[in-house]
Amino acid sequence: MKKQKISDAVIHRLPRYYRYLDDLHNKGVVRISSNSLGSRMDITASQIRQDLSCFGEFGQQGYGYNVAELRAEIGHILGIDNGHRLIVIGAGHLGHALLQNFDFAKVGFQIDSAFDVSPDLIGTTIRDITIHSMDELDSYVEQYRPDVAVLTVPQSVAQPLADRLIDLGIRGFWNFTNVELSTHVPGVFFENVHFVDTLLTLSYRISRN
Repeated sequence: MKKQKISDAVIHRLPRYYRYLDDLHNKGVVRISSNSLGSRMDITASQIRQDLSCFGEFGQQGYGYNVAELRAEIGHILGIDNGHRLIVIGAGHLGHALLQNFDFAKVGFQIDSAFDVSPDLIGTTIRDITIHSMDELDSYVEQYRPDVAVLTVPQSVAQPLADRLIDLGIRGFWNFTNVELSTHVPGVFFENVHFVDTLLTLSYRISRN
């Protein structure tokens, strides 16, 4: 792999490539050209070739890409085969929905446990994942060293909780709290999910037509 800084734009396109290639692979497609893939994704073929060139040489001129091989390579680049361990903090409506319906294992994440403050939830299970008390959080993280925390907690506790988890060694956050989390600690990364942003983007598009 080339030693170069990869732009955020390229990084954010990689999961889309993986998703489309995974769909093609499941449909039995053996190979595809950059033009055909770009047409499906509404991306130019040159953009696809430029993005992939950041990570090495893929495909053959006149043949295109082997779907299974490119899917596996992009999955490897994305770290799907690294076996990341993950905890969910906040098992209310949204946290419950994620635990119940999201296939974390398909994208290489192993759910260790979930945590909540509600006595009604503590000790219950969702798809064999036990909900623990927040009082157990520090000792659990120190013992099992998960890589990622999914946050579905109130906004008022989001940043203090993130700071606490960073001190405990958590390096990645999938943040659904609608607060932009930040840190000065190097090597820690946030993916802040804002449902309202996408809904307002949709509002803009339908309002302009």
